[in-house]
Amino acid sequence: MAYEQASPTRLENFPISFFAMVMGLAGLTIAWEKAQHLVAFDLHINSVLVALTLLVFVVLAVLYAAKTVRYRSMVLQELNHPVKLNFFPTISISLLLLAIAFLPVDSQLSLPLWMAGAGLHLVFTLYVANVWIHHEHFEVHHLNPAWFIPAVGNVLVPVAGVPLGYVEMSWFFFSIGMLFWMILMTIIFYRVLFHHPIDQRLMPTLFILIAPPAVGFISYLRLAGELDAFGRVLYYSGLFLTLLLFTQARRFARLGFFLSWWAYSFPLAAISIASMLMYEQTGADAFAWLGGGLLTVLTLVVALLLLRTTEAVLRGRICVPER
Repeated sequence: MAYEQASPTRLENFPISFFAMVMGLAGLTIAWEKAQHLVAFDLHINSVLVALTLLVFVVLAVLYAAKTVRYRSMVLQELNHPVKLNFFPTISISLLLLAIAFLPVDSQLSLPLWMAGAGLHLVFTLYVANVWIHHEHFEVHHLNPAWFIPAVGNVLVPVAGVPLGYVEMSWFFFSIGMLFWMILMTIIFYRVLFHHPIDQRLMPTLFILIAPPAVGFISYLRLAGELDAFGRVLYYSGLFLTLLLFTQARRFARLGFFLSWWAYSFPLAAISIASMLMYEQTGADAFAWLGGGLLTVLTLVVALLLLRTTEAVLRGRICVPER
């Protein structure tokens, strides 16, 4: 992405939502790690996928830091935007996902990534919640599933936090995530049912609905140590939302490409991993097939997203002023 250096205008319009790309790649990495563990066969791709995810994160972080230094006013605009504001926690979520991805590769690197991600995400959550409470310009049509992003990051903390030994802190973050999930799920369905349809650019964010219960299930298993009634409620809630969105595949297929397409990737990774965990817990082959099928879909989706994003970058369709 060296083009940013050659064209200040492109850097000025570099979107915070680009970090959703890291979430998708990290989700794919963790899903493949889990699949290889289940079949007890190492494809020797973990290090490659982790390295690629880390590289993309570093490149995006450097570019956004450069934007912050050179175009501070544009960053402040995003921080005060009712939709873009919610994508800032994708930075801390990326750190948390990298911490999870590094656990089986290099646990010594996982700890600082987790601590940085958890600390930064708490800051983002407090900031975003304060903006929500004391806003002066939000309207119902601004509400969309991207508002779940701050909540998802909190639910994610126990996945690496528990094996790293921070159990009580993990419960703290899990509780925050579950609280916001219940609140936001209610008002987002109210917005979808009784107000104008979500803008086409943001339609892919509907897939984010899958993430809180799916990630919540993964984290809850870490915390509880076994499958119980609440764990099943979380998993099957995520599975139902996945089925609901899959029935709308034709609608999503007609959408033009936007960076918001990356919203397909991480939720698919989360429900894929959750299904593989259900197989581990129950021994039911149906969950193994479901997890494998979702992983296949996820892999194809990420490959398509990488292709379409590269094409959009080369044709100058990304990092341009909004119309």
